[in-house]
Amino acid sequence: MGEFSTFMARDGHEFQAWLAAPPGRPRGAVVLLQEIFGVNEHIRAVAEDFAAQGYTVIAPALFDRIRRGIELGYSPAEAQEGAGYRAQLKSETAMKDIAAAAAVVRNSGRTATVGYCWGGTLSYLAACQLPVSCAVVYYGKLAGQLEQKPRCPVMYHYGAQDQSIPPADVETTRAASQPPSVLYVYEDAGHGFNCDRRGSHNAQAATLARARTLDFLGRHVAGDTTAKE
Repeated sequence: MGEFSTFMARDGHEFQAWLAAPPGRPRGAVVLLQEIFGVNEHIRAVAEDFAAQGYTVIAPALFDRIRRGIELGYSPAEAQEGAGYRAQLKSETAMKDIAAAAAVVRNSGRTATVGYCWGGTLSYLAACQLPVSCAVVYYGKLAGQLEQKPRCPVMYHYGAQDQSIPPADVETTRAASQPPSVLYVYEDAGHGFNCDRRGSHNAQAATLARARTLDFLGRHVAGDTTAKE
């Protein structure tokens, strides 16, 4: 079971992060990037799942730049509140905390970023800016970000019924990606389909995306040559 610990970014900012260790020798590390709801119960559960698969996982509390301890649910009011916090943070500021988090777990081996929604956008930017081995983007809004080019393989997951990310944007992302990067669209899924606390949860899509993500991490982080993407 993981726990919150305190770490410091290069600019002196102290932030908390959920740190979860694998049961045995690490296969690598995952920097897990939150939605606009903070490092809440759901994100911690996702961290524990990746840790159970053999990865050292760290989930930095990016909203600590605003106020420590922000954890939200998924009501419309809380979504609006979370969007307000997100609007106060520039991506380059969040990237300082992501870089610091990656440094914490670097002794576990190669490192990936995995992010959801806002965290998905940040995962893409980390692939462009940080020395990570791969990145996974769950329904991240990348319009306006694609002029930056990833330095590592990226896996993208989108729902065809996502009302906040137009299909044209998804196809633009697909066109901009180069192998071994890969993009999947889940026909019956909407935004936030991975989160089992949300009304938009789609168990079938979430299960398939998880399996694909674990294969991707196995290949690009753990060095498993038998993994299939």
